[in-house]
Amino acid sequence: MTILPTNGFSHLADLLEKRTGQVLHPTRHWRVEMALKPVLRRHSIPDISVLSELIQNACDAALEQDCIDAMLNNETSFFRDQANFALLTGPVLDALHARRSQQRRLRIWSAACSTGQEPYSLAISFAENNEKWAGWLIEIVASDISMSALAQAKLGKYSQFEVQRGMPVRLMLNYFEQKDDEWLLRDDIRRKVSFRKHDLVDTSPNWGAFDIILCRNMIMYLGQGARESVFTALSARLAPDGVLMLGAAETVIGQTERFAANAEFRGFYQKIGNMGNKGSPFLPLNTFQSFAFCRGFPNITQ
Repeated sequence: MTILPTNGFSHLADLLEKRTGQVLHPTRHWRVEMALKPVLRRHSIPDISVLSELIQNACDAALEQDCIDAMLNNETSFFRDQANFALLTGPVLDALHARRSQQRRLRIWSAACSTGQEPYSLAISFAENNEKWAGWLIEIVASDISMSALAQAKLGKYSQFEVQRGMPVRLMLNYFEQKDDEWLLRDDIRRKVSFRKHDLVDTSPNWGAFDIILCRNMIMYLGQGARESVFTALSARLAPDGVLMLGAAETVIGQTERFAANAEFRGFYQKIGNMGNKGSPFLPLNTFQSFAFCRGFPNITQ
């Protein structure tokens, strides 16, 4: 494998951080080179050094965007982090169901949604519990900075490898149709999610308040300044008694003063000032006996 020149890496890393807030550590030189090989082929660029020079000269906006899309980490899967996802679709949604029983409306934002597996997992979970949510207006908004990821997400089209990662066979057969080597999500499920391009490090979008915000496995790649900007934006868009869900390896501790961890459920966070019983959207932990309480979550063992 060719060693990526240090100055070449620096220019590419600077581009990624400037446009997305993500910090690309020098130990990940190998990943940059692998990710950018298709970009070199598409643009007929001989090597990384020439690409870096073109980026440095800022001569091609489309090339810059192509590089950014390639360097972003779009790792995702259906029902990712199944235990935490079960908490979300079980006690968290149960509590919000009780709190919003008068309005019968729920708004969810899947931020940094990548190719759409996360918001579609939510849409499938609601479909699996259609009677419980009958008569409710469920709005699922999903956003990402990558145009190529959003393009795939909007199509709802996945490879065999992608669709089987985390997706129970029963749900795969019920909600997807196989077309040659690809699996297409049912149109009625696909229409339940609204996809939008958005950079989380940029200004907070004027999309109204959300009851649940999922921002998983993205903040961990940001520099400290960008992290605080993202937490500020998320706080501005979360309802006072809303719930923020981060990735399993992420936390707000030492990162922001706008959120605090929920004492009962790992990976879930609330706005500072809304941690009391009155403001908490969660029911007492002893209300639930085991993971059998996750009534809203499809049985992932089937």
